[in-house]
Amino acid sequence: MDQINEKILRLLSVDGRLSNIELADRVGLSASACLRRVQDLERRGVIKGYRAVLDRDQMGAGFVAYIAVGLSDHSKASQEAFERSIGRADEVRECHNITGTVEYLLRIECADLPSYKHFHTEILGVLPQVNSITSYIVMGSPKDERA
Repeated sequence: MDQINEKILRLLSVDGRLSNIELADRVGLSASACLRRVQDLERRGVIKGYRAVLDRDQMGAGFVAYIAVGLSDHSKASQEAFERSIGRADEVRECHNITGTVEYLLRIECADLPSYKHFHTEILGVLPQVNSITSYIVMGSPKDERA
């Protein structure tokens, strides 16, 4: 990974819709050399994909919470069952297996507090693997660089 590739990645992570010509100009390469580098980064899996950044408020899903989930059983089978169940929940935008006092950190997006309560009680709360749930409601996001 050289400095040019790092600059390409930095620029694309801010604006994945940059044209190849604009990207090449900003990194100081010819368009063909820049395209070869981007294609190589894609082929190697460094660039996993491109996506639109959505305004969740306008989509009716502006309520965001992070949830720390502790499991009652620390076996592989229990973790896999939890992950399968959580993978089917539309409200879950991210699921991270973490270290510490709990096993998972979830990022939830839904319409409002009543819809969050439904998820908390009727979806997450009924999973047999779940032992503890600690919610952190997002009040604002002064910095959010997720794409």
